[in-house]
Amino acid sequence: MRLIEITFPEDYGDEVRDALKECDADFSRMGASQRDGMCSAQVFYTSGSAQDLVDRFQDMFENEDDWRLLVYPIEATAPKPDADEAAGPEEKNNERALREEIYDDVADGAGFSSNFLVLTLASTIVAAIGLNSDNVPAVIGAMVIAPLLGPILAFSLGTTLGDVKLISKAGRNAIIGMGIGMAGAAIIGLFMDLNLESDELTSRIVVGLDSVALALAAGAAAALSVVAGVSAALVGVMVAAALLPPAAAAGLFMGAGEFTFAARSLLLLAVNIICVMLAAQGVYFWKQVRPRTWLEKRSAAKAIRINLIVLGALLAAAIAIIVFAPTEVIPDNILGDAVDEVTGGAQRASEGEGAGQDAGQGEGQREDN
Repeated sequence: MRLIEITFPEDYGDEVRDALKECDADFSRMGASQRDGMCSAQVFYTSGSAQDLVDRFQDMFENEDDWRLLVYPIEATAPKPDADEAAGPEEKNNERALREEIYDDVADGAGFSSNFLVLTLASTIVAAIGLNSDNVPAVIGAMVIAPLLGPILAFSLGTTLGDVKLISKAGRNAIIGMGIGMAGAAIIGLFMDLNLESDELTSRIVVGLDSVALALAAGAAAALSVVAGVSAALVGVMVAAALLPPAAAAGLFMGAGEFTFAARSLLLLAVNIICVMLAAQGVYFWKQVRPRTWLEKRSAAKAIRINLIVLGALLAAAIAIIVFAPTEVIPDNILGDAVDEVTGGAQRASEGEGAGQDAGQGEGQREDN
């Protein structure tokens, strides 16, 4: 449910009345003219989309400066609305947040700020330590607090709307966030011995076709939660479409000089990013998230076409690597190397102890002689 309030010059009174009569709203009211020559109107929706009415108002007042449209979320109303019976299946299927609501939510998540920087650094530290110590709760916590999903969703939305500014900002901040995550983990990897017996760490070098399916599903759920205005569901998506743990794992492996394992972690990260963006693009298309003006629609069509071609080619290349390279299993030597390192150290210690005992026995024999 939402309430739309529009304040406008009284000269547009007849046009606004016509728009209110034609809108498919549950309740609408036109206010009287004020002393300052301004009027106001209110429109209440219990279901369905008010996007057509909002677009009509924006077209109507496009050349005016003295007007304002406000959208309020409504928690409850009386008398109780009978929205379930009034709305048909097609209307329920197309029910979504307004384009402006989606844009504000996604753009906020794509912004670069001190909070973004601190959260990325903090989640990197938590993820790196959690991965290396096989601490599952720590890894999950890092997934939830990492703010990396926002720029990815914003990039797809910017492509859908043909918003070059949003595309540029989201792409830049996504690269910065991933770079901070990998660089921070690489520094930690320089001073921390890798625990190759950690399931959390070694699972980030396993990339299969199931990884593609998981990322596509998670990306679709993320975009759908944003479009439907259920942002709380993003917490679960952040865990499913984890972006920071593979980035942190790649950084840890780079810091330790394990570049083959780092490449496999980067492959998993690339698959997650590509699939989330593709799935989000599909959901925005399905839910008819469109630009308003003809020029924006033309720009969006070109951006979507380029984006789909690039993402499709990258996904095909990633799938080819998965199919033809042994990335779906943990390398046979990874645990063997860890065991050899442990057993080798124990063997060296026992040899040193045996040498000490032999030297002691030899000294005892010389004293007896």
